[in-house]
Amino acid sequence: MTPTPTAAAAARFLAQASMGANRAEIAKVQSLGYAGWIDAQLAAPRSGNRWDWLVARGYNALTNRNSENGFDACAWRKLISAQDTLRQRVTLALSEICVVAIDGLVGGGWRAFSAAAYLDLLEGYAFGNYRALLGAISTSAPMGQYLTFRGNAKQNPTTGALPDENYARELMQLFSIGLIQLNLDGTPKLDNNGVPIETYGLSDITGLARVFTGWDFDMAGLDANTPDFLRRPMAQVAKRHETGASTFLGGTVPAGLSGADALKAALDIIYAHPNVAPFISRQLIQKLVTSNPSPAYVARVAAVFNSDNRGVKGNLAAVVRALLLDPEARGDSLNVPGAGKLREPMLRFIGWARAYNASSATDAWAIGNTSDASSRLGQSPLRSPSVFNFYRPGYVPPNSAVSKAGLVAPEFQLTNETSVVGYVNYMQRAVSKGVGDVLPDYSSLLPLAANGQALVDEINLVLAAGQLSSASVGLIRGAIDTMSAKTDAALHNRIYAALTLVMAAPEYLVQL
Repeated sequence: MTPTPTAAAAARFLAQASMGANRAEIAKVQSLGYAGWIDAQLAAPRSGNRWDWLVARGYNALTNRNSENGFDACAWRKLISAQDTLRQRVTLALSEICVVAIDGLVGGGWRAFSAAAYLDLLEGYAFGNYRALLGAISTSAPMGQYLTFRGNAKQNPTTGALPDENYARELMQLFSIGLIQLNLDGTPKLDNNGVPIETYGLSDITGLARVFTGWDFDMAGLDANTPDFLRRPMAQVAKRHETGASTFLGGTVPAGLSGADALKAALDIIYAHPNVAPFISRQLIQKLVTSNPSPAYVARVAAVFNSDNRGVKGNLAAVVRALLLDPEARGDSLNVPGAGKLREPMLRFIGWARAYNASSATDAWAIGNTSDASSRLGQSPLRSPSVFNFYRPGYVPPNSAVSKAGLVAPEFQLTNETSVVGYVNYMQRAVSKGVGDVLPDYSSLLPLAANGQALVDEINLVLAAGQLSSASVGLIRGAIDTMSAKTDAALHNRIYAALTLVMAAPEYLVQL
C-alpha cells in the first residue's frame, strides 16, 4: 500500500503539478495520493473560458477594438482562481512552448480577444493529443497573426515574391522537433566526428512554407466590428495556395492537394519525426519539475509520449501523469546536483495568491501587465518578448557554477540585479496591500502570528514545501520576533514580513 504523503511532500508535489499549494489542496493530495489527485484533476471539468468572461464584462464593445483591455484580467483570473489547477499549469507550460504574445497579434484589432482565444485553445488541448494541438494552432487566427502566415500567398514568378517562412521555421524549431536530432533520452545524435546532427536546413523551411499559403481570417457572415472571427480557425483562399508538391524532412506533400489536406499531410510528416517525443517531453519536464532531468527520466516520459497504454502517440494527459509520478519527480534526485528549477516570477506570485485564497470581490482582477522587471514581476501571461519565450530551455548563466557543472538554468535568463530587487519590492507591496482589487485572506495565519516559529513554519510548509534550511528559518524568525505582537495591525505586520522574507529566501526561489 502506498504511504500517505506528508504535508511537506504534498506541498512539493503541488509546486510541480498545480498553480500553487494551500492547506485545502495539500489535504486533497494526502487523502487521494499523488495518482488519485492527478486522476481527479484530469477528470475535472474545464473552469469556463477567458473569451466568454471578456464578453460578459462588455469588452466586446467596439470602443475596445484597438486596445488590449481585459486581457490581463481574464488571464490572471484563471491562473489564480480556477479549480482545474493542473490544467492551468499545463496550459501555462504549453503557452511557453508554442508561443504567441499579445503585442504581436496585429492586423485584426481585438488583441485581448485574440490572446484569450489562443489561451482557451491551448487549455482545450492541455490533456488532449499533441498532434491535434499542432493542427489547431496551425490554423488558429492568433498564430496566423503572430507568426505572420495569415495572408501568406504562393510564389509569384513575376514579382519574385516567396511565401513567408516564419511559421514553417518556428513550427519545426520550437513547436515540434528542435534544431538537433535527438535520441529518445533527449541527448543529441552525433555524426562520425562527434558533431550534433541538424534536424533540418533551409530547403526544408522553404519546402514547408509552401504549405502555409492561402490561410486567412474566416470572415464568412462576419465583420471586424466584433471579435468573433478571431475565435474561428482560419479559412483557405484557394487562389493563394501553392498546389505544387512540397518536400521537407525527407517527405513530400503531393501536388494538387487542397490547403487543408496539404496541411494535414505536412503535419503528419513532422509528427512522424522521432524528435517530437523527446523534444516536447523534456520541455514539459523542465516547466513542471526540473531544469536538468536525467536522460533516463526523459526517455521514460518520451516513451509514454510515443505510446500510451493504448498505443496512442502524443496523449498529453498520459505524458503529464508519467512525468509527475516518475521516481525522479517524486524524490529520487532531491540530493543530486542540478535538481529542481528556479520558480518563474509568475508562479511565485500565483503561488502566494493561491496559498492565501486571493480573490477579486468585483471580479475585475485588476492586476494588469506585470512585465516591468524594475517594479513588477518581469513576466506576465502571454507577454513573452519573442517567440523564443521569456527564457530558452537551454539557457546557461555565463561564468556561473551552473555553467561549470554543465547544467542549464532556463529561468535564470529572467534574473538580474534589477529583476531581483523589483520582484521583492513588488511582492512586499502585494503581500501587505494586495494588487488592485485582488486581496489575500490571512485568517489562517492570524492565530499563529504571535508565535514567530509557528508562523514561519506554516509559511515555509505551504509556500516552500518545508525546504527552507534551519538557518534561514532562524534568521526569519529572529526578525519576526523583534516586531510587536500587541495589536491586530502589529500581528498583520508580522505576517507581511514573514511572507516577504520566505518568498525572498533562496530555498523558496529554487523549487526542488
